[in-house]
Amino acid sequence: MPVANAVLLGTLMYRSGLVPRAIPLLGLIGAPILLVSKITTILGLSDALSAWSALAAVPIAAWELSLGLWLLIKGFRSCPLTVAITTGAR
Repeated sequence: MPVANAVLLGTLMYRSGLVPRAIPLLGLIGAPILLVSKITTILGLSDALSAWSALAAVPIAAWELSLGLWLLIKGFRSCPLTVAITTGAR
């Protein structure tokens, strides 16, 4: 389920600080919005191809695009733990 993936990966990226905090926030905000949209579609309160459903998918689409581009262009930030291990500092 893409919503669960966005929440799990967003939480991991936010807590680790490996990418700028704004990027995982898109996923953490967009996932519940998309979940509500999917639930309303299942309950028959809205159509799957409505403007509401398209608008609810925008934050998740922005999250996936921005995370992919960031990692492709910049990569992960250095983790203090791994930097200390590779430099031999204690």
